[in-house]
Amino acid sequence: MRLQLKKRTRVLAAAVLAGTALIGTVGCTSKTNASSPPPPQDVEVAVVQQQDIPIAREWIGTLDGMVNAAVKAQVVGNLLTQNYAEGSFVRKGQLLFEIDPRPLQAAADQAEGQLAQSKAQLLQAQSGLLQARAQLMSAEANQHKAQLDEDRYIPLAQQQAITQQDMDNAKQTNQSQKAQVAAAQAQVETSQAQIEASKAAVTAAAAAVETAKVNLGFTKLVSPIDGIAGVATTQVGNLVGPSTNAVTTVSTLDPIKANFTVNEQEYLSLTRDSSMNHLELELVLSDGTVHPYKGRFSFADRQVDSSTGAIQLTGLFPNPGNRLRPGLYGKVHASIGTRTGALLIPQRAVNEMQGNYSVAVVDPNNTIRFSVVRVGDQIGSDWIVEEGLKPGERVVTDGLFKIRPGATVNPKGGK
Repeated sequence: MRLQLKKRTRVLAAAVLAGTALIGTVGCTSKTNASSPPPPQDVEVAVVQQQDIPIAREWIGTLDGMVNAAVKAQVVGNLLTQNYAEGSFVRKGQLLFEIDPRPLQAAADQAEGQLAQSKAQLLQAQSGLLQARAQLMSAEANQHKAQLDEDRYIPLAQQQAITQQDMDNAKQTNQSQKAQVAAAQAQVETSQAQIEASKAAVTAAAAAVETAKVNLGFTKLVSPIDGIAGVATTQVGNLVGPSTNAVTTVSTLDPIKANFTVNEQEYLSLTRDSSMNHLELELVLSDGTVHPYKGRFSFADRQVDSSTGAIQLTGLFPNPGNRLRPGLYGKVHASIGTRTGALLIPQRAVNEMQGNYSVAVVDPNNTIRFSVVRVGDQIGSDWIVEEGLKPGERVVTDGLFKIRPGATVNPKGGK
C-alpha cells in the first residue's frame, strides 16, 4: 500500500510538472507552423556525480569564558580606590579595588583590646586558683592536727585524766577545721570554674580578632584568577557590600568556550557510533572570517531541555592573545563522517512543488523525462539525492520551464 501511494505521488508530481511545461509551450506551439516542427530546445545539463562526501554539521554558538569569576564585596563600606584598567589582563591576587578600611580597622583594634582584657582575666583567675589551693592545703593541715588532738583526748577523757570541757573543745576545733577545709575546696572549685570561663572568653576574643582581621582583609578586592577584568559596575565612593552586585568579573579566555545546542536526534546521531571527543570543530565568526585555530569537543550538558528538545554542547577553542571575547556569536562547524557513494546534483536542477522534489532527466536519445526524487543533505551548492536517480544520468539545470515530457532537447555541458 505504501509503495503504491509513493508511486502515485511520483506520477502526480510528474504530471503536474508536465502540465506546467505544457501550458508554457501552448503559446509557442500555437504560433508554430504544423508542417515544420521547432528545433530542439537548448538546455544546460549536469551529470549525476557519485563520490564519497564528508558530512558536516553547523550550529550557532555563543562564546563564553572558560572561567568567569565574579568579584564581590564581602564587607560593607565605601569604595576607596580602583586599581586596574578595565579590559586589561590581571594576575591572580592582583589588587582591583579597595574599600575604606578605617571602620574595620577600628573594629580590629577593639577586638585586640578585648582579647588582651580576657587574657588578663584569665591570669587573675589562675592566680586566684593558686591562692585557693594554698588555703586548702593550710586548712587540711589544721584539720589534720585537730583530728589528732581529738583522737588523743578520747582515751584521756575516758580515764578522766582531762576535763569534759577539754574534750568538747577538741571536738569543736576539729569540726571547725573540717568546715574550713570544705570552704577552701569550694573556693578551689570556684577558681577553676573562673579559669574555664576566662579561657572561653579568651577563645571568643581571639576568634573576634581573627574575624576582624579577615574582614579587614576583605577591604582589598583582589583577582581570584588570571584573566581579563571587565568593566567596573560601580564607581569609587559608592557603598558596596555582600548584598550588592559584583563590582566586576574576571574571565579566563584561553581557551574560550563555544556553547551551541543540537536537537536530540542530532545528539543521538553524534553519539551513536563513537565518542564526540574525536570531533574537530571550526569556528566561523560573525564577519565571515574563520578562526585560525581548530577546536575540540568539551562536554555535553547533563540533560535535554524538555521545552525545546535540545541539548547544549560545549567546544573549546585556543584563543591566544584573548582576541575572542565572551558574548560573541559564531557558527560552529563539525565534520561528522563520510557518506560513501553519494549521488550529487546541483541545487538549481531540483524543482520543489508542494513538498515533492523532481528533476528533468535527459535520456540517452535526448528526450525529457521528469523523475520524482528524494533529497538529503545540502553540500555547498549541490544536493545529495537519496532516491530517484542513477550515476551518470543527465539532469537539466537551466531551461526547466521551457521543456515538456517527451520533448527532444539539445543538451549543453554536462561533461
